[in-house]
Amino acid sequence: MAEQMSDDDERQQSPPSDLDFTSNKARTCIVTGSVSGHTEFQSPYPDQVLENVLENVLHFLTSRRDRNTASLVCKSWYRVEALTRSELFIGNCYAVSPARATARFTRVRALHLKGRPRFADFNLMPPDWGAHFNPWVLAFAKACPWLEKVYLKRMSVTDDDLATLAESFLGFKELVLVCCDGFGTSGLAIFVSKCRQLKVLDLIESEVSDDETDWVSCFPECESHLESLIFDCVEFPINFEALERLVARSPSLRKLRLNRYVSIGQLYRLMVQAPQLTHLGTGSFSPSEIARQGDQEPDYVTAFAACKSLVCLSGFREIIPDYLPAIYPICANLTSLNFSYANITAEQLKPIISSCHKLQVFWVLDSICDEGLQAVAATCKELRELRVFPVDAREDSDGPVSEVGFQAISEGCRKLQSILYFCQRMTNAAVIAMSRNCPDLVVFRLCIMGRHRPDHVTGEPMDDGFGAIVMNCKKLTRLAVSGLLTDKAFDYIGRYGKLVRTLSVAFAGDSDMALKYVLEGCPQLQKLEIRDSPFGDAALCSGLHHYYNMRFLWMSSCRLTHQGCQQIARAMPRLVVEVIRSADEEEMDDCVQTLYMYRSLEGPRNDAPKFVTIL
Repeated sequence: MAEQMSDDDERQQSPPSDLDFTSNKARTCIVTGSVSGHTEFQSPYPDQVLENVLENVLHFLTSRRDRNTASLVCKSWYRVEALTRSELFIGNCYAVSPARATARFTRVRALHLKGRPRFADFNLMPPDWGAHFNPWVLAFAKACPWLEKVYLKRMSVTDDDLATLAESFLGFKELVLVCCDGFGTSGLAIFVSKCRQLKVLDLIESEVSDDETDWVSCFPECESHLESLIFDCVEFPINFEALERLVARSPSLRKLRLNRYVSIGQLYRLMVQAPQLTHLGTGSFSPSEIARQGDQEPDYVTAFAACKSLVCLSGFREIIPDYLPAIYPICANLTSLNFSYANITAEQLKPIISSCHKLQVFWVLDSICDEGLQAVAATCKELRELRVFPVDAREDSDGPVSEVGFQAISEGCRKLQSILYFCQRMTNAAVIAMSRNCPDLVVFRLCIMGRHRPDHVTGEPMDDGFGAIVMNCKKLTRLAVSGLLTDKAFDYIGRYGKLVRTLSVAFAGDSDMALKYVLEGCPQLQKLEIRDSPFGDAALCSGLHHYYNMRFLWMSSCRLTHQGCQQIARAMPRLVVEVIRSADEEEMDDCVQTLYMYRSLEGPRNDAPKFVTIL
């Protein structure tokens, strides 16, 4: 009886199904009566036929950019595209209101929503700035009760929001929270207890408060539908026995990422329960306590060898390198390996990486030094993405990686498409070599941590290196620049970076001309992030022709004034111009500490805190 009620509820919560092919045929004709009593069929109106055909065609159009383009053809296409869109992406939660979104897109099953700008991750934005999920979840609860998936990034989510999600959408299946905050274990407990069809719960780099509620034990005791469970960002212990029972009754579980409070012994017990895993975050990868003398440790090698489908490995939060040989059996199958929390040496990496011939994604700390990167270059010929993070991010630290490892990667990993590389020293020659050896680069982020660092061999600015990247990498869409850069580098970007959509700038440039080159030369630019650079009002005004085409502009610690920002606000009324100061700072002088500008259909938001002035 309960199952029957559940099925009925799900049917009642489903949107009208006029996307079905059978119903489309029926709707292409008009039935009328006749004098003789026989049914007559009249030809449909041409617009109606067109809309029926469009529904069938647009139903298979998945790219949101293609859909956006289709919606601009005419009013009919605009209407039909909205009716057939099941997945809605909103890159700025203040660009459109929840009411407007739900009024236009009435059959949405998946919502992707982004809030605070990326520089908020670096403590450049005061807390409590905004990006609240509450108005969105309330609007969708009324308009789209068949919603199944929610992906949030840099949003403020409360326990009440999680409860509303669980109670309002009976068929809810997937929740992904990336860099979110505002909720705790109490909200998670309510959410997981009521979402009986939950398939995905991913908490990624989010801040979860400890309300001393055992949320893991609140999953329903029946067989679970879970396919992915990620909670490696949770900074307190969980109920391991409840987790072990949950994994045991989740036969569809493929992704599991554990937090630092799960020991390698507990990891072993979970792996025995779930040999079908394809993605695994190992937790601490160290024992919870020293084994008593005579106790036999589990056979970790056998446990890993039994996970024959494992292709993605991460975790290693508090690693003891002596346990690393346990993963040797699976290295040959790995396509993704994340050592960004593992402070290991080149010698400890080499036996692992030497078997990773299929590896496509590799994240690692710079503790492996140039020698470790050379080992990666010698083996990983299929590598597509590399991220090298610093163990010590201080500007005056001694960086263990340099242009040597960087150039080795460019020579050995010719299929590279994305790189994020933190270092203390670099040369133009190495960057130019990267541009020639890896022409398929789409993302290039080089972070030379010391401010205004030149080519450490020649002493010249890094202009030619970054110029070579935008000249030779024709597919480049994301670029982050650093080091000693003059206006010449930005001239290169403006002239050759025609596909660049995201540009991040720090401690760079000589004058306003640098920013003018970019704003006038990069027609595809969507997101521009600038900090601690000598750009003032004249530079800001040079982008008046382009700001309506951009998602946002962020400038902090530059040379802007209130008068210059006010000029932009007057000239572009559909642009929201926010001036942000520190939460404890009084509004005194004319200098602007932080400017955040974004386009919006709604105008200024109504939840701005006191430290935000909207011009």
